[in-house]
Amino acid sequence: ITQKGGNPMEKIKKQFRVLLIIFVAVGMLGIGGPFTSDSFADSHYTTKDLNEQLVMGTLWVQTSAEFRALCYQSFNLAKMNLDAFLASYSGSKKVAISVDVDETLIDNSVYQAFLIGNDFGYSSKTWGPWQSSGLATPYPGSIEFLNYAKLRGVEVFYITNIKMQYYEPASKKLKAMGFPFIDKKHLLFRTDTSDKQPRRDIVEKDYVLSLFLGDNLNDFLSVFRKKPVDARSAEVDKIREEWGKRFIVFPNPMYGDWEGAVYNGNWGASPAEKDQMRKDHLRRWNYQP
Repeated sequence: ITQKGGNPMEKIKKQFRVLLIIFVAVGMLGIGGPFTSDSFADSHYTTKDLNEQLVMGTLWVQTSAEFRALCYQSFNLAKMNLDAFLASYSGSKKVAISVDVDETLIDNSVYQAFLIGNDFGYSSKTWGPWQSSGLATPYPGSIEFLNYAKLRGVEVFYITNIKMQYYEPASKKLKAMGFPFIDKKHLLFRTDTSDKQPRRDIVEKDYVLSLFLGDNLNDFLSVFRKKPVDARSAEVDKIREEWGKRFIVFPNPMYGDWEGAVYNGNWGASPAEKDQMRKDHLRRWNYQP
């Protein structure tokens, strides 16, 4: 098609080239350095996109009978081990159990599901109202086991990284569910550090800790804290005889320090960077059909 004044398609192409040059120039002058295809992709991969990766893990917790079976299995194992410990213990200290709360006794998967479809992650802005929502539920077998421990004369210490600002709603929730020893002596919430060892040390002045229950390796020993993936696995191997005996781990595919290890501790990475680091840690089959 031609008209007086030249080919209109050529004019459109020239205008497009000018706009492209301006667009690239603006990108080069912008904060954060020169514009690249990677930075363009990074800016378009959002927390909402990253939250889509929560679907399968959260779905597994909420719907799989396997998850329930693992909970019962863990508490059955804890009961057997506690009985065995009490049968052989001859020390003078009182006997106690150390337990984590979230994703060990309490199911918060409804909160995780809430994040899916939203363009934000975990924050105190939403976690506070969640604590008061009344929608969290106890893990199968959790209440029965801890009350069994109480009947055996064993005290329970809840060593959790729930912050002290949530003490009232969290303690009220635990008490309403029927967990024993819900008081300020036995609820050891996070104050100045997420390291649980100082709180375990306080308990061990007067008690012998017969069992540790948790979903995160920091619930057992501080040696796992802030270490990369391979180092955490190596530390697990060093005490392989403890797992299933004194240390009982609950499944949590939704979040935890294992995720921070994938990021090398860089929780402030962008959604696109986190997505890439997650995928970089996958071991893949390179078969070409």
